[in-house]
Amino acid sequence: MKFMDWMGLIHPFLAVVVVFPIIGIVTSMAWQTRQRRVQTAERGSKSKIPPMVGPEHLKMGRWLTGWVVGITLVALAYSVAFKGVFKELSPEKMPEAIFVILMFVATIASLVFLYRAKPNQPLWRGVFATLTGAGLVILGMQDGVFRRGYEWYVSHYYYGILAALLMVLSLAIVPDIYKSKKWRIAHTALNCVALLLFVGQGFTGSRDLLEIPLSWQSDHLGKCDWANQTCPDGSESNRPRAPEMAIGSQSTPK
Repeated sequence: MKFMDWMGLIHPFLAVVVVFPIIGIVTSMAWQTRQRRVQTAERGSKSKIPPMVGPEHLKMGRWLTGWVVGITLVALAYSVAFKGVFKELSPEKMPEAIFVILMFVATIASLVFLYRAKPNQPLWRGVFATLTGAGLVILGMQDGVFRRGYEWYVSHYYYGILAALLMVLSLAIVPDIYKSKKWRIAHTALNCVALLLFVGQGFTGSRDLLEIPLSWQSDHLGKCDWANQTCPDGSESNRPRAPEMAIGSQSTPK
């Protein structure tokens, strides 16, 4: 494996080791929080579920949003660095490269400001959430990012971007769910959809790891007929050449 191939493993490594365990923790705590709320309403103040489950759910949910956006940016950075504008950087592409770098910086800064926005500042929370989401979408539109547009309904890219946008939106409306039942229902619905997208991410990500070749295999696989699922066997390229062909002669070998 070359350096490019090792870098391509960072995104799935972080997803398996960090993000999916946090998803499990957040989902479990979300269920316990709801159960405690239901039990408290039915039995008064009696519930075996500890009261700290709500704050812990909030804390882990904030962590989840940061990690989801983070690994999305890691995947996009890998794509534009090794397959997009930075693959063969030339003076003509410098403005585009600078724009991409600024977009990464702006997206990360917007997410940081979203975390720092106070609960009584709904306008700023909306602004920074919008800027973060716009940054993800714009970066995802860059050359080198494989979007699988011909099968968008099972695209790892579209699932991931939509899940990241839902996480950003959920983070932005957290202060509102304590003020209105409608916002709480919206928060629950958004995260249920996000959970389904994460399940889809597990499937589509595993599929894409099988489909993406190592860098030294790309040239050969580029000759494959994907519609008919056939590839050249390499017999022609491995066959010894005739002497006159080896030195560039135009005569036909006998």
